Amino acid sequence: MAIPTYDQFIEPLLRLLAKHRDGVRSAEAYVALADQVGLTDDERLERLPSRKQPVHHNRISWAHDRLKRAGFSSSARRGLWKLTPKGERYVEDHPEPLGADELERLATVERFFDLTPRRPATIPDHSSWAEVVHAGATGRETIEAETQSPDERIEQALAELNQSVAAELLELIAEGSPTFFEHLVLDLLHAMGYGTSRNDLQRVGGSADGGIDGIISLDRLGLEKVCIQAKRWQANVGRPELQAFSGALIGRRAKKGVFITTSGYTREALQFADSVSDQIVIVDGSRLADLMIEHGVGVTHKAIKVAQVDSDYFESE
Repeated sequence: MAIPTYDQFIEPLLRLLAKHRDGVRSAEAYVALADQVGLTDDERLERLPSRKQPVHHNRISWAHDRLKRAGFSSSARRGLWKLTPKGERYVEDHPEPLGADELERLATVERFFDLTPRRPATIPDHSSWAEVVHAGATGRETIEAETQSPDERIEQALAELNQSVAAELLELIAEGSPTFFEHLVLDLLHAMGYGTSRNDLQRVGGSADGGIDGIISLDRLGLEKVCIQAKRWQANVGRPELQAFSGALIGRRAKKGVFITTSGYTREALQFADSVSDQIVIVDGSRLADLMIEHGVGVTHKAIKVAQVDSDYFESE
């Protein structure tokens, strides 16, 4: 089963809080609801694209946010969720699973689910919450797309933007010269922290480069070096190219090397790279674009301010 969307966690969270009138810690709620809806071990480990938080933790937290907006719950103290008197009365008045009409009323009147003005997705009125959670896949994709948590929508939008930028970067690199690509690779490695200064990264490319396009001096005296091979290719790099690069390292008396391509690697090349992973690191086009975006090479970053409550501030008294 897929991890329930955050709106689908609202009712089970409401019922869980109703069983703990003195409140329940958020960490305990995560475990209890994951058990209740039958999340697998892999689903519990699934994280947001930012890797900062498990997906089900994020969705349960937003479910609690909606209960708070409705006035049904509060954070009695940091990390403790508790029903308000209004929430207790609501549970008493609604002992059975909430139907579609009630969920839609709450979504419309109390802004229960979504901050956007579109009409929220409805959930069928089943005889039990388990039926809702384990409902078939029909319509799930539409419901999930419309009921992602705000964090997930932000991260999905950023991921789509980055994918678009990555594709454009690789197109621009393909239009450039091999020499430009070699300089780009050295700029990237310097931005990643290799070499004490940009002068420690030297381009060596040329007809007599011996299979080496650049050299990084890791110390001022140049006693430890990393050799670079940059291939601006369309076809995948094969095992022979990596073997030749390995031999070139020996000729340069270098112990380490980085092989970077705008394309990918064949299965045989990947197997060879794995066998010499202590000597050679390989980077494909996708990883290259991701690193350029991460380290600001060939791109600019626009800051987006996202406000979060500073709980420590309010506990300082």
